[in-house]
Amino acid sequence: MTLMQQEGRQLNELLALAQSQALSYLQGLPDMPISRPTPVQPAVELPEHGIGTPAALSQFQTHFSQALVASSGPRYWGFVTGGTTPAAIAGDWLTAVYDQNPQSITGPGDVSASIELHTLQLYRQLFSLPDNFMGGFVTGATLSNFTALAVARQWAGRQQGHDIARDGVTSGIRILAATPHSSAVKSLAMLGLGSRHITYLRTLTGREAMDVAHLEDVLAQEPNVPTILISSGGTVNTVDYDDMQAIAELRGRYAFWWHVDAAFGGLAALSPSFQDRLAGWDQADSLTIDNHKWLNVPYDSAVYLIKTHHAALQVQTFQNASAPYLGDPLADFSYLNYGPENSRRLRALPVWLTLLAYGREGYRQLVEQNVAQARAFGTLIDQSDFLQLEAPVRLNVVCFSLKPYRTDKEKLTQFQKKLEALGQVFMTPTVYNGVCCLRAAFVNWRTTPDDLNLAMASMQTAWEAVREA
Repeated sequence: MTLMQQEGRQLNELLALAQSQALSYLQGLPDMPISRPTPVQPAVELPEHGIGTPAALSQFQTHFSQALVASSGPRYWGFVTGGTTPAAIAGDWLTAVYDQNPQSITGPGDVSASIELHTLQLYRQLFSLPDNFMGGFVTGATLSNFTALAVARQWAGRQQGHDIARDGVTSGIRILAATPHSSAVKSLAMLGLGSRHITYLRTLTGREAMDVAHLEDVLAQEPNVPTILISSGGTVNTVDYDDMQAIAELRGRYAFWWHVDAAFGGLAALSPSFQDRLAGWDQADSLTIDNHKWLNVPYDSAVYLIKTHHAALQVQTFQNASAPYLGDPLADFSYLNYGPENSRRLRALPVWLTLLAYGREGYRQLVEQNVAQARAFGTLIDQSDFLQLEAPVRLNVVCFSLKPYRTDKEKLTQFQKKLEALGQVFMTPTVYNGVCCLRAAFVNWRTTPDDLNLAMASMQTAWEAVREA
């Protein structure tokens, strides 16, 4: 009997060991460091003969536990990193156990795509989106943007009489955006459209939101140029939104593909207090929403949503042309023909479980709780004698600087490194309107008012060290 076969009979004991390690991590999150400045370099070689799962788990604890940070903890406010709800953790564990490859809904073999399609139905209900959005799960906003923009590229080519997926990229496609996220720019590079091929639209004075009047001017000057518009459903620095209703009105006069990147800002739709910021986004051709941000499911998970009347374009872009056993891609639905990946994890299950477990009301409460925390943190920043708010707290992100050193990148870096060394709170640096800033993003269900006070105390300590240096 092989070692794998032996351990197959010991799953109760092995999974109990894994559960013990998992609980130790989760219960220790409030006190766990949020940054590990020293890289881990374990001297572990591949064994000729396996050491077994218990010993391997022990080796991991010995060599790699010091590489883990409290990224799902209450004071990890960098990168817009969400936590993980209890239901989502359970769903992710079961995803590994079930080990499905969701492709089709009729077989042969795996029909687990039906779970994904039902989850997307719940998803549309959560965001009050119409049923004519069809989507799928991918790893994150980068691949979600990539998928949507790949179909947009195919649409733009068709306006010129070209099949880009078949014949390659042609010139003459115009990309418009005001404040695109780097993941959208990266997607343009991967698609061969070029990361430098964006025509940047003006922003409103003192804002990151698009000047829609400038958009209309650009469209009117050359109305027949195939155009892809990337609009922001919440910018990463200040959570600013392009005017979706105004853009939707332009659709009646101009032909363009409209993509909305709402990676985390899309969750504003869940609260009556903030949903007006997304009014009109249901008219877009495609949407990007991240799940491992504000939805609080484990990495990696995001959704792309594309209007169903673009299905033929989607299949032209992604179909497996050399696999005859897949059947007619339009008649026999399979994610193999609707997205970039042939091998896919059942990412829908953690989302399905957490949506049923907590419902629309649970997520509304999470959104409003995090927004209230961001506003409270903004007030503390505003009252500080060494920190300065650089933008209004529009939703759940606080963008601020060191008041005496607003343009001193070196001083901010010193402050950030000292803050990370203290291990209490993590925020990411950015540049906003020429000012060197830190950005705190509130997207975690575990965060409490006490965490705000702890963060302020930690920043005070870091400031005193930097000021005296």
